[in-house]
Amino acid sequence: MSASPLSEPSPPVRVRLVDDHAIVRQGYRRLLETEPGLQIVGEHADAVSVLAALERSHGADTDVIVLDLSMPGMSGLELLRRLAAAWPRIQVLVFTMHDSAAMADQAQRAGAAGFVTKNCEPQVVLQAVRRIAQGERGVLSPDVLPPPAAQAPPALAPREFEVLQLLIEGQAVDDIGRRLGLSSKTVANYQTLIRQKLGVSTPIELLRYAQMHGLAATTTMTATATETTSA
Repeated sequence: MSASPLSEPSPPVRVRLVDDHAIVRQGYRRLLETEPGLQIVGEHADAVSVLAALERSHGADTDVIVLDLSMPGMSGLELLRRLAAAWPRIQVLVFTMHDSAAMADQAQRAGAAGFVTKNCEPQVVLQAVRRIAQGERGVLSPDVLPPPAAQAPPALAPREFEVLQLLIEGQAVDDIGRRLGLSSKTVANYQTLIRQKLGVSTPIELLRYAQMHGLAATTTMTATATETTSA
């Protein structure tokens, strides 16, 4: 009986990392590079850089993007939408400090195949990369919990949702503007619109609303931060 031919080895999963903190990128680059079958093909500090790289290669050199949502300039949610429209073959794993189910839902609606938090175990990240590379969607880390049972909050536009997340973290309007590449006036207008949509009038009411509807699993807004966010 003749021996069966040797099977060809599977090509590596080619991964790009997008995070504005170099030390964070280096950390999970080291983690992913230890895993057989994963290859890092690029690192990027912002959306513009990764879009330019993908345009040069027509997206042919990338299978998975590991993406942070909180970046200066173009937001992670906006980048997700552009990636899904231009290169639907590329799977995106959101890797973020946010652990709210509402943020996970927003990310998946924008095109993310998976959502894991930076508090999860390293093995969870590795497994998530492999799972979405195989075509699985809806991959969540175990610390992303459903929101409390309550009336569903009104839908916010992606940029409004990002501003809301930063407000309930206690960040001031000027700081949010610098982080998102927006003017303070634009952020203040977003804040007003968000309050109108959610039916609240003060930062304290906004925080209580966020807690009631599970818009953030952990909020750090203090009395001092509350004063700085009122505009």
